[in-house]
Amino acid sequence: MRHSIKTAFAAIALTIGLSPLAFADDASDAGKLYKAGQLNEAIKKIDAVLAQRPKDAQMRFLKGIILTEQNKQAEAITIFSKLTDDYPELPEPYNNLAVLYASNGQFLKASAALEMAIRTNPTYGTAHENLGDVYAKLASQSYDKALQLDSGNPTAKLKLNLVKNLIGNTTGGVNPKTAVNNPAPIATIPNTPTIAAAPPSRAAEPKTTTAPATAVAKQPAVSNEKEVVLDVVEAWAKAWSSQNVAKYLGYYAKDFQTPNKQSRSAWAEDRRSRIEGKGKIGVRIDDANISIDGNSATVKFKQFYTSDRLSSTSRKTLVLTKQDGKWLIKQERSGS
Repeated sequence: MRHSIKTAFAAIALTIGLSPLAFADDASDAGKLYKAGQLNEAIKKIDAVLAQRPKDAQMRFLKGIILTEQNKQAEAITIFSKLTDDYPELPEPYNNLAVLYASNGQFLKASAALEMAIRTNPTYGTAHENLGDVYAKLASQSYDKALQLDSGNPTAKLKLNLVKNLIGNTTGGVNPKTAVNNPAPIATIPNTPTIAAAPPSRAAEPKTTTAPATAVAKQPAVSNEKEVVLDVVEAWAKAWSSQNVAKYLGYYAKDFQTPNKQSRSAWAEDRRSRIEGKGKIGVRIDDANISIDGNSATVKFKQFYTSDRLSSTSRKTLVLTKQDGKWLIKQERSGS
């Protein structure tokens, strides 16, 4: 049994009011370029097709695959996320989205995407295997944390060793290996040619991150500054969800630009009254796009908010500034 995260390279055949012949020519040209390793040329061909047929699922899926191979993870995540929105009945985009999340160490997001893939197609073996690997990684992190808190815990030590042996390495990560192509069956149009599937590759070794322990989060030691910023934003959302107001407010800079020119203290008190004692709150971010310019970072994302009284989805932008080595929120805007 292979213990690693596997990418689905499925041939999705969905046409939007076009003849099978036109679809076959486009798919064949892009597929040939991709198989020949001419990735940039394939992208140009796909973009030309998408200019005429922006909803073409197969072209969009192939573009996501190519972007993944080019290590353009943020763009690939956007492609697969939008595919899940437009074609929620297809499991492969969810699976590939999970692979990208796992490669960034975002295992909770990866598990949620894989659960959606399985809900869409319960017989999708690739997603089941990947979900097991993600759960094993999460278990490894939890046992490791238990040992950090109590190094003499023999049960946690035994379980950690078992999980490490299960997933095949000494760090509890995911081994990047080439997998045999075995995409799950999906709905296709009869007699419609599809892009030939290519051997998939596994996701890269994910990085382990640790949740913040103080009011202002300690930044994780990772090389990619965008990952650091994303970790801060996710920890901010987690503090909000847990109604830990002190920790939540700790993610805001002292010069945070409050709405309506409120004083910092008045704004903080307003936020406290809106968060504390309000029953259950859930805040989740998705589809994050991050740009960094020196000590300033802009994060645009989709925010999912739920409470006992309200459920909403909105676009949000956070502008963060790096102060004393920590990323803190300086501006907060709603809307696209």
